[in-house]
Parts: sequence; C-alpha cells; structure tokens
Amino acid sequence: MEFKQSLSQRIIIAFALMSALVAGAFAIGIIATVHLVEEKLISSGLGGDLQRLLLMDSVTDWSHRPEPDQLFYFSGGPGDFELPKDLRHLDSGFHEVFRDHLSYHAMVEIVDGRRYVLLQDQSDFEERERVLFAVVLVGFVLSLALAVFLGWVLARKVMAPVVRLARQVRHRDQLLGLAPPLAPDYAADEVGELAVAFDATLGRLRQALTRERLFTSDVSHELRTPLMVLASSCELLLENSGIDQRGRAQVERIARACAEMRELVQTFLMLARAQHEDASMGPQQSLSQVADGLLCQWREPIEAKGLMLNVELGNPPDTRYNATLLHAVMGNLLRNALHYTEHGFIRLALTDTGFVVEDSGVGIPEEKREAMFEPFVRGSEKRGEGLGLGLSLVQRICESQGWSVSLTNMEPNGCRFQVELSLK
Repeated sequence: MEFKQSLSQRIIIAFALMSALVAGAFAIGIIATVHLVEEKLISSGLGGDLQRLLLMDSVTDWSHRPEPDQLFYFSGGPGDFELPKDLRHLDSGFHEVFRDHLSYHAMVEIVDGRRYVLLQDQSDFEERERVLFAVVLVGFVLSLALAVFLGWVLARKVMAPVVRLARQVRHRDQLLGLAPPLAPDYAADEVGELAVAFDATLGRLRQALTRERLFTSDVSHELRTPLMVLASSCELLLENSGIDQRGRAQVERIARACAEMRELVQTFLMLARAQHEDASMGPQQSLSQVADGLLCQWREPIEAKGLMLNVELGNPPDTRYNATLLHAVMGNLLRNALHYTEHGFIRLALTDTGFVVEDSGVGIPEEKREAMFEPFVRGSEKRGEGLGLGLSLVQRICESQGWSVSLTNMEPNGCRFQVELSLK
C-alpha cells in the first residue's frame, strides 16, 4: 500500500491516533466508572432508606417521614403516598426517572403484592455529571492537540538527519571524485546504514561516469588520426586533374563527411571533458559568426536540392558562446531540416536571445515530438543513413549549457525549432 503523505505527516498522524486511542479509552473508563458509582453507591443508599421505611410500614409508625429531598410512595396507601402512574410499571431495583426538567433516582421494592417506591432528586448529581463530562471532553481535545504538537516536534527531530542526507545526495558535488563520504557524518543507526548504501551507490556511479568520460575521450582522440588521413587524401585526390567529374563529386562528398565527423568528434570530446564551468575554456564566437560559418557550409547543398534558403541575420548582441557547441546545435538543426525537406524552404533567423530554424518538410506528429530528442529516434520517413543522434545531441548540449530547445509544427507542414541561449 502506497501512502501519499510524507513520513513526517505519518509520524504526526500516528501520534494523534495513539493519543485518540489512549485518551478515548481513558474517557470511556471515567464515564463507565461514574455510572458504576452512581448505580452501586446511590442504589445502596436508597435501598437502605427504603428498608427503614418498610419497617415503619410494618408497625404503621409514620412519625418519621423520608428526608426532604426524598419522596416515598406505596400502592394502596393513604393520601399523599398514592403511587403515581409513571412509577407503576417499574420493576424491583434501581432506576432513573425523568419528570419534565427534573431527574430522580428511584428504588423499587415489591412486598406481598404492594409496590414501594423511594425517589431521590438527582438534579445536582446530573449537573456535576455534565461538568465532569465536559472536563473529560476538553481533556480529550487537549490531549489530541498536544499529541499533534509532540508528533510535529518529534517528526522534525527524527527526519532531520534524513532530510540532511537527501540534500547531500541531491548535491551534484557528490558525484565528483573528491567528494567526501556520507556515512561518517551519521550515527550507526538506520540512517547511517542508508548513508553507507548511498556511498556505495554513488561510488559505482562515479566509476561509471569516469569510464564513460574516458571512453568518449579516448575514442574521440583516436578518431582524429584516421580523419586527418581521410581529409588529406581527399585534398590530394582533388588536386589530381585526372579525376572525372563524377569521381570529383564523390571525393568532395567524402571530404564533407570527414569535416562533419571531425566536428562531431570535437563536440563529443568537449562534452566528455567539460563541465558547466569549463564551457568558456573552448573557442568563443558570437551567434552571428557561427551562423555565417554554417551558411557557407550548408548553402550549396540546400540550394542544390532545389530548396530556398531564407536567412534573417537580424542584429543579435555580440555575446560570446562556446563555438564548438553552438556550431553543433545549429549545424544539426540545419542538417535535420535538409534531410526531411524535399520541397519549399529552410529558414534560419537570429533573434536577440537565440535563433530559429524552420522548414517546410514532412513535420513531426505531436505524439512523437518529445521522443524525437531521445537517442536513436528518427522521423517516420527515416531519410539518409543517420542513427537518430542529431536531436539527442542538440538536447544534451542545450542542457549542459543552460540553453533550451523547443519543437513546434508549421502550417500546413514542416517543423520549427527554437533555441534560447543564455550566457554561462
């Protein structure tokens, strides 16, 4: 069973329920005791008085009347002692009788067919009973309030180490190699065991992150050499005048692919080595400079496909960003637009806070928009030989730099990617 309340709330509720149970049992005990005393003691006293009156009846000596707060009736007797109608149905024993706003204790005795009833006014006793019940009720409410307060105080003290541990675990520095262990700060109790478990889990996470960074860094570094060989070979082949036009086009295609792969390797290498605070260590360029470089790269393939390239450079501020990462974000969005647009246009617009890439391509269904930023997810038509990593890489870079990327559909078809930049 899953509880929606927090652990602190559950502690307070447990204290309140326990207090309600104990105080309720205590209150019920008091009320039961009062009724028991009323029945036993008062009935005993009235019974004794009634027996004395019965002795008087046997000797017909009525010189001693009952106490002023008592009324004595018997059936078949003279005058004032005639048995009233509301007492004729009572059996032998102790009873409570109510007349208008008054209440009485009644003791009934039947001897030789004659019914004797002795009444005693209990209005004062009932008033004291009501006061007692009011005191019990107030005590019950106060005990609940005190239980809630004590539960709140205890919950704060009990949950304090748990809350402190949660804050330490959420802190990003705990994933750094030099982060101190958590367990020494806690006692050898359940919270201490939880801290030990977190230390072990965070240690495994650190090792996994270290292995991932080393792998990405090593692979990116080792790919540079074969990429340089391919690029140099392409340059030599292009300088050879004996290559026909078709061969030259293929070599140029290989050269462009090498350049794209070199940029991708550089991006992965920077993501593997750089944290948020290290983003400024790479080459810095403004948004306009990055856009100019990419337009020189992508204008020819876009126009060669018969598409119209609309550019609105505007007048963005001269803020400097990490050139490699910004180049990867804008380049992947332009490449994605080229792959999924067969007719119409591609538009790049720079704004005061970022840039927009629009196209008139096939578009993306609304139910697939969020999934498009996940790794290895591609559009429904799956043009080209890509693996579906471009938008995932865009998302990773934006998250690492504090940027944001959003996707909306164009009318009647196409996509609109908007990137908002912020200075780190």
